[in-house]
Amino acid sequence: MSHQTSPTPKHFLDLDQLDAATLRHILDLAKSMKRGQMPSGNAQPLAGKSIALVFEKPSTRTRVSFQVGMTQLGGNALVLSPQETQIGRGETIADTARVLSRYVNAIMLRTHAAQNLKDLAAFAGVPVINGLTDDSHPCQIMADIMTYEERKGPIEKAVITWCGDGNNVAVSWVHAAALFGFELRLACPESLRVKPAVIEAAKAKGARIIETADPGAAARGSDCLITDTWVSMGDEEGNRHNQLHGFQVNDALMALAKPDAVFMHCLPAHRGEEVTASVIDGAQSVVWDEAENRLHAQKGILVWCMS
Repeated sequence: MSHQTSPTPKHFLDLDQLDAATLRHILDLAKSMKRGQMPSGNAQPLAGKSIALVFEKPSTRTRVSFQVGMTQLGGNALVLSPQETQIGRGETIADTARVLSRYVNAIMLRTHAAQNLKDLAAFAGVPVINGLTDDSHPCQIMADIMTYEERKGPIEKAVITWCGDGNNVAVSWVHAAALFGFELRLACPESLRVKPAVIEAAKAKGARIIETADPGAAARGSDCLITDTWVSMGDEEGNRHNQLHGFQVNDALMALAKPDAVFMHCLPAHRGEEVTASVIDGAQSVVWDEAENRLHAQKGILVWCMS
């Protein structure tokens, strides 16, 4: 029997390529599975299915959560690195996509260049999931929104503050702002802002986004403070520490937010740099729930993509 690839695969590439109803459906799936309620009452909805997890960047949470999630759903996950495949020896992404599509039911890619993800999706006959690129990290934001809503209720009308580098995670938060109805405040150094085109596209879809270089102004009255490492994977250190030292999330900054505000970080964290130990290990931190919810949110994505 030949392997049947889907005529139009349901890719999970970037939040701005999906509508709010679809993203909400995925989150609802994730929340119900976390409670032990499986879709259609089937404990293993992905039995007999396989996913290729292709990593061009190191990973802890993405790798473990996808692998465990697929196993819990009754499926099988194959972890591939460039060293173990022909991609590292010059086989094109297009050819890799065509071949993997004959073996597996979905492909997750964690890569540097966003173009690699686009090429993979263009030539794959099965769903492709963005496990992180230099441009975005949509799986993380799905877990973050799930975590926020567990702790504080609907994220609609909330005030979410990003403090630090306007990196790939910040970009996915910008995409989310256009779909989930919260106000997003971006406190970034002038030199490390989110690209204006990304902001403008989100605002054109109705996103409420405020940009500032003043972390205190951004944090004031906020429901959630989020930061990330000062030097991301593949970034040059350069003078980032000098650019970002005024953007540390510490007790003083948290005190400006609402008394019940939560702190988020996608991890890995560097205590004493982007966040103090007192904040990340404190009562307002939800980073461990957030890390756990990568598993549940991705199970929602997997079931949606492959059903």
